[in-house]
Order: sequence, then C-alpha cells, then structure tokens
Amino acid sequence: MEKLILHYGIVAIFLGSGIEGEPFAIAGGILVHSNLLSSYAATLAAIGGSCLIDQFWFHLSRHFRQSGVVQSVVRRPAFDRALRLVERYPVWSVLLFRFAYGLRAVAPVAIGASQISARQFVPLNILAAIVWGSLFTGLGYSLGPAFAAAEARYGSGIAAAVIGLSVLVLFLAVRLSRR
Repeated sequence: MEKLILHYGIVAIFLGSGIEGEPFAIAGGILVHSNLLSSYAATLAAIGGSCLIDQFWFHLSRHFRQSGVVQSVVRRPAFDRALRLVERYPVWSVLLFRFAYGLRAVAPVAIGASQISARQFVPLNILAAIVWGSLFTGLGYSLGPAFAAAEARYGSGIAAAVIGLSVLVLFLAVRLSRR
C-alpha cells in the first residue's frame, strides 16, 4: 500500500486538486502526517494542480470562447453571477474564487471572458493557488492525528475507509453545491 501511495499519491493529489479540489489537498496533508509523503511534495502537487487547471480554463475561455466546452460552462446559472463579480472586483475575484463554492467551476472561465489581462491573472492565480494549496494541505495535516488515533484504535483499514468516505462526502457536497 505504501508503495502505491508513494508512487501515485503525488499524481493523485495533483490531478485531484485540479479537478475536484479540497478533498485531495486535505488527503495529501493526512498522508504527510502519516509520513507517507513529504510536505513539500504534497503541497506543491495541490498548488500545481489547482493553478494549472485554472490557467487552462482561463486560456481556453480567452482564446476559444465559442468552443462547446466553454459554452457549456457559460450556460451554467452561476456563470453570470461569477462574471458580474469578476468585473466588479477583478483582483479579489481571482484571489478568492477557489474558496467560493458554487463559483469554483465557472470562475476561471468567467475571468477568461472578462477584461482581466493574462499578465494580471497569472501572478494572482499563482499566489491564490499557493495560499489555497498550503491552507488545505495544512488542514489535512492537522487532521492527521485524528486519523492516526482511529487507525490505532480500529486498525489500518479504518483510516483508509475514513479518508475515502471523507473524500466521497466532500466530493458529493461540492457536486451538489455546484448544481
């Protein structure tokens, strides 16, 4: 099991943080607490995944606005709200959209459709990803003792089950909030 985590853990945190966000960054912190991953690697994976997916959506929206993928995001009810916020508070929108459930999926597309330049977006996005990735990986690390206690009391399977269940619950909560 440890070899699988060591081999695929960073990739899972990177991809998961980009696609689904918080549950994967938190899981990375828990793995750091368990000494299965280094804190730098887990945190950088969370930061990198989050930052790169938002760069992707920004540039896709900026350069391919008429594509079917971008238009499917533009048609979401939250898109108009996100675009209004971005146009009213451009810097704060880039810095804080990762923390706004319901806007997280549409905000990078709205930012790409707005007047914010790539020169302004890129450094703000990097800064926001650093804060976000560090915060949620740190939160996972701080939850590590609770998982270690559960593992000591109930066996190693319970920690994996609780992590899996937590990721599933957070995933479902985010999915439902986006709808």
